[in-house]
This record gives sequence, C-alpha cells and structure tokens, in this order.
Amino acid sequence: MSLNHQATRFSCSWPWSTLVLTCDGRVVCGCADPYAKRVLGDARTGTLGQIWNGDTIRALRTDLNQGGSAFCGDCPLKLPLDPDAVPVPRAVDAGPRPSRLYVECTAACNISCLDACCAPEAGITRTRQAGMLDFDLFTRVIDEAGPSLARIDFFNYGEAFLHKRAVEMCGYIKSRFPQVYLYTRTNGLALTEARARALVHSGIDEVTFSVDGAFPESYARYRQRGDFEVAMRNLRAMCDEKRRADRDVPFLNWRYILFRWNDSAEEMDHARTLAEDIGVDRLTWEITDHPESAYSRRFAPGSEAYATIRREIWDDNNLGNAIPGATPRARIELPRPFPKLPLLARRGSRMRLRPRVHNLSTRAFPAQASYGRRLVRLGAQLRGADGSMTDRDHARAWLPSTLEPGQTLEIPISVPVPDAPGRYQLTLDLVSEGIDWFEACGSPTTTAPLVVWCCSHLPG
Repeated sequence: MSLNHQATRFSCSWPWSTLVLTCDGRVVCGCADPYAKRVLGDARTGTLGQIWNGDTIRALRTDLNQGGSAFCGDCPLKLPLDPDAVPVPRAVDAGPRPSRLYVECTAACNISCLDACCAPEAGITRTRQAGMLDFDLFTRVIDEAGPSLARIDFFNYGEAFLHKRAVEMCGYIKSRFPQVYLYTRTNGLALTEARARALVHSGIDEVTFSVDGAFPESYARYRQRGDFEVAMRNLRAMCDEKRRADRDVPFLNWRYILFRWNDSAEEMDHARTLAEDIGVDRLTWEITDHPESAYSRRFAPGSEAYATIRREIWDDNNLGNAIPGATPRARIELPRPFPKLPLLARRGSRMRLRPRVHNLSTRAFPAQASYGRRLVRLGAQLRGADGSMTDRDHARAWLPSTLEPGQTLEIPISVPVPDAPGRYQLTLDLVSEGIDWFEACGSPTTTAPLVVWCCSHLPG
C-alpha cells in the first residue's frame, strides 16, 4: 500500500486515535469518507478491538511511518510533509482500542444542502448496506469501546436524529460511560420540541445546530427544503429546558456558514440578537470556499472584513463568540513591590503569587462545571527568556468562586520554580479546562520576567 513518490508524502494521526462506525456497521478511517471507500473492517462480523489491531490498519500505520499510503486515496485529512521532512515513527500497535469514535446513525438527510456531497441527490445512501444503525449493534460497540474512549462524535454523514432512537442512544452512552465527552451536530429539523427537551436530559455534553442565516429566505437558499422556524424552535426549546432544569450541559452552539446572500451586517447583527435572546452559549461563523458560486467574498481570509470577525470564526479558536461581549476576556494584574524588576526565586522552591483577575466579558467564569470541563482556572505558563514555551501547564489555581461579569477576584497561585538557574518568563492566563486558553480568542495575558538563582549566586 505504500507510496514512494516524494511529492505525495504525507502523515496522518487518525489511525492512531479514531475510528468511524457507519450506519451499516462497517468501520472506516476518518470522517472525510462520505462514500465509505476506506473500509478497515466490519463491526457486524468482528469486534472493534479486532479491527483496531487488524492487518489493514496495521499496514496503514506502517505505510504512514514511511511517509504515505495508497490506502488514503484522495482523503483531505492527509497532512503533507515537506520534501526533506522525516516522518515521526509511531508504534504500529496502537493499544487495545481507539480513544475516539464517530457514530453514524444514518447517511440519510431530511434536506438538500446546495452542492453538498451528502445531499440526497448525491447518492450517498446507496453506498450504505443499511439505512439506519442497528440498535443492538450500537450497544455492543459502545459496551466494548466505552472504557477506552475519551470522546464520541455522534454524527458523520446524514442527520443523526432521523434515527428514531437517537436520543435514547445518547442517553445510553452517558449512562454507561459518563466520562466520555459526547458531542453531536444537527440541522435541528428532525427533532420535535419534546425530543429536543429530552436530549437536554440525555447527559450529552455539547450540541451544535447548523443554521445558516437569520431569516427564513436566506436560510433556505443553502438548506434547501429546510425550515428556519422549526430549527430555531427546537434550538430555543433546548436552551429553555437547560435553563429550566438548571443544567450546565449541553453546551449549545449555533454555527452559521457565511454565504454571499447571508453575510450582510444587518443579517449577522440579527443573528447576534437572536442568539442572545434564545440563550445559546455560542454563536460562530463558518468560512467556506464551497460552492464556488456561493461562498462569502466579503469575508475571504486575509480581507479587512475577515479580520474584524476572526475571533468569532469556528475554526479560529474554541472560545470566540459572535454574541456581543460573550467572548471570554480578562485583565490579569500581578502586584509586585518593584514592577520594573524581575521576579526572583530560589531554584526548586515554590513561588506564591496573588494576581487580581478582572472579568471584562458579559458571561460569568464558572469555578465549577460538570465533568470538570469548561470550568475556568488561572494558569501559569513557563517560558524561556526568549519567550519560547517551556511548560504550558506549569501551574493552575482554582477560582475561589464564580467570577461574575465586571467582578474582580484575587486568585492566589503557587508556582513551582525550575531546578535550573537562569532567566525565564512567567505568563499568566485563564483557561477554560478541556477547551482552550483565553489568549486563543484575544484575551490579554500578563507576563513577568523570572530570575531563578541557586544558593551560591545569582545568574548573570
């Protein structure tokens, strides 16, 4: 299966972490295989562990260690290697089972997205040997894989909630394996209001609604045969049920693809108003170059307009939010007796700092959160004297309480001092645990020089 031509050399991490279960029970490599061309095995006739350690995927890993594989074909997940780059070898034996699993309930969809590979007219359902994922097969795969999984993506191609037992499936995953992070994407149209509310109580961690427009007419130009009012009604029902039940999950996203007909300032501002009114956790824009006749030229990457919304784009970071004031932003002050001098500490000791953190956004920073994700803590990053990262997770400190909008808290943090004497930098930032550092969405950090000394002398 290997490739020898240097111009086609590439790497990929998927075969070391992730499997995709299609609705007919086959297992494929990667989420960018709409027509199931890259089959690794069949869960109907073997276990997931057998597929994960089977001849096909082991040969694929061996090839990738050498710089590419013909098995990958036209897969867009490939990561090109520079001509002189040497692939980093990884073990062909990747453990008993994957750490991440995609579950495809069905490849069928209830709408037709303009020029999409998964539109019904594209014939994707004809590449599947069954229309809906068998529930007993689903439970068997989950029971086997669950102990090793960190995340399940409950979608692939098609609309997951066309499966009549999809909400029940989500509940099954979280009841059996509550430690698994469960995420799904939906167009929202196959749900009823009752099922939308039930999904809130399934335990699912995060749900993204794909709604591309703030008015029915523009929405329907891409989501053909879709119903804007139904999608928003079900999104509103989930937000309402989450508030009523006083739950912090699921985290609810509204993801909005920008096209030339829905990218006006008026429509985008209306989406911001709707998102805040409904109570979604996050509104983000999606930038695409497809279809050729439809994508937003106004927000082409590199344009001035793009720069104004960059932090609000889904792929830019994991925290940015198009709802005004909702992007996490903080000011961190580090009181020091002599602000112009570096921090001074003895090697191998601990340094106790008392920074003050100001919440500059309109959303609270939670001190506690379900399953330990999305709670906010103060982090200390250790850098070299030139600013290069040495240890991004050098120290953490709990918030004494939830930090409300406009509030200031003193957050003591104990920082281990490096053993090696020398000059360093210490950067303080907030982190939404399991999601991202605040700096990623534009929040300012605070950095102070640090001099580490030994008992006998100070470094020069």
